[in-house]
Amino acid sequence: MIYRFLDYVEIKTKIASFFAFLMTIAYIFYIEKPINWKLTLLFFASMFIFDLTTTAINNYIDTKTNQQTLAFKRNIALTIILVLLGISTVLGLYLAYLTGIVILILGAVCFLCGILYTFGPVPISRQPLGEIFSGIFYGLCIPFILLYINLPKGTFISLEMSFTTIRLDMNVIPIMTVLLLSIIPVCTTANIMLANNICDLEKDIATKRFTLPYYLGNKALYLFAGIYYLSYFATLLMVILKVLSPICLVSLLTIFIVQKNIGQFFRIQDKEKTFNCSIKNYIIIMGAITLMIFISGLVT
Repeated sequence: MIYRFLDYVEIKTKIASFFAFLMTIAYIFYIEKPINWKLTLLFFASMFIFDLTTTAINNYIDTKTNQQTLAFKRNIALTIILVLLGISTVLGLYLAYLTGIVILILGAVCFLCGILYTFGPVPISRQPLGEIFSGIFYGLCIPFILLYINLPKGTFISLEMSFTTIRLDMNVIPIMTVLLLSIIPVCTTANIMLANNICDLEKDIATKRFTLPYYLGNKALYLFAGIYYLSYFATLLMVILKVLSPICLVSLLTIFIVQKNIGQFFRIQDKEKTFNCSIKNYIIIMGAITLMIFISGLVT
């Protein structure tokens, strides 16, 4: 029963949310700000359970068209989705109650995008937008929300609403810092989706899923490589701008391993044989930068 549940929600794919979370925690430690563990763990629980929910929805919908079977009967599978969605919604609303309307709005947008990724008349997963949405959802929203609930109120955004006025104040430098910090998880997460769509191209066309590789053709491989190079450039840029410590430059050495995996994927694009190159690269890049940020906090 437990094994079937873990298979249904694809627990092995949850590294994207986990590493983005860890990297942000390391950054908060590096800038020497206290961590509000109550809010942080509440956010993690809501985020993680909703991640399980979106995967379950994806599998529930896709099995209608790809001739695959679910781990449970469809009525049980649907009940699991509703329970997970209910729990994550309650936790998210409680977090918004404790932190304010900005988190409520951001959470609502994330929930909407997660559900519409597979569900609806024109699912995001069937368009050339999956890489963008998955990258932003995991790579930008997680770090931003985690930083927002842990740093002093007004650090990034101040939003005041009444029946007659709406006042929004945005602090450009802190927001730009978050955007820079998010480039690495955005890129590495998007490439997992891109690799998946490249490997599934023929099957996706058969089920009328016209993803980004359908429009790019062989150029999708060069985009795959370029996105990784962009993540390394982002690290260098953040060190130059003093967002990160020079210690983080050590993480650039992982490019040799990452390049080897890129070469393997260029030679053959197969779900069983080489798709895991994108998973390996994600773990290598995100693991290295997270570790270096944490070490920077220890020695500076």
